[in-house]
Amino acid sequence: MKDQYVGDINDYRKYALLRALSAGGANRLGVCWMLTESDGGNHGGRLGYLEQPERYRHFDPQLFDALAHVAAEPEQRSVRVIEASGVLPGALFHSDLLPQSPDERARYMAECRERFAAADIVFFDPDNGIEVPSTRVGLKSALRYVFLEEIAAVYADGKAVLIYQHFPIRQHRAPFITARIAQLRAIPPDASVWAFTTAHVVFLLLVHPDSPERLALAAADACSRWHHSFVRGEQIDAASGND
Repeated sequence: MKDQYVGDINDYRKYALLRALSAGGANRLGVCWMLTESDGGNHGGRLGYLEQPERYRHFDPQLFDALAHVAAEPEQRSVRVIEASGVLPGALFHSDLLPQSPDERARYMAECRERFAAADIVFFDPDNGIEVPSTRVGLKSALRYVFLEEIAAVYADGKAVLIYQHFPIRQHRAPFITARIAQLRAIPPDASVWAFTTAHVVFLLLVHPDSPERLALAAADACSRWHHSFVRGEQIDAASGND
């Protein structure tokens, strides 16, 4: 996550999903921003949806209005403003910059787990998504990814885990999602898995067997809450990889 992304269309969909899974704060969120420094690029510029309220506002009117207010002032585009806005009721946050050093990153993740001890669901928000073979902890490129062992550690604490995963260019999406889910199932074969697909991103949810029943109910509700052009949700069958 970078501050420059705050308020764009991916952010709108992301917070709408988090709000749905939270169920008004009944399921407590722990948001690990995995914040990285802004790069000066034009990523995060997808703000045109805010000029089309008749098309987008009805998905989550309160959230839409809050993001329109944030995006109106460039200096307000930061995760700290989102935290203070109340759009994620009752959420806990880990807002420090993600460090590159392996030892510092390990401490960062340990702090994350400690901070989210009371959370029902932990959200990892890396720039790109789940680790790829070409990177490892300690490389600068690792700042864009969450590692499977980091997901596994939080899941082992009895938490549900939600992961932001950007779609790569020039890859077919269905097999890409299937491959990512296979990676995750290798960690917790007992989890129920949900995929929430959008135009540019898929959010992958692992629900722990010890998670409160209300969390699975919120995930099921999120699958039918919106038109598929906004967020398409489905529970993934363990045997077939499909809903």
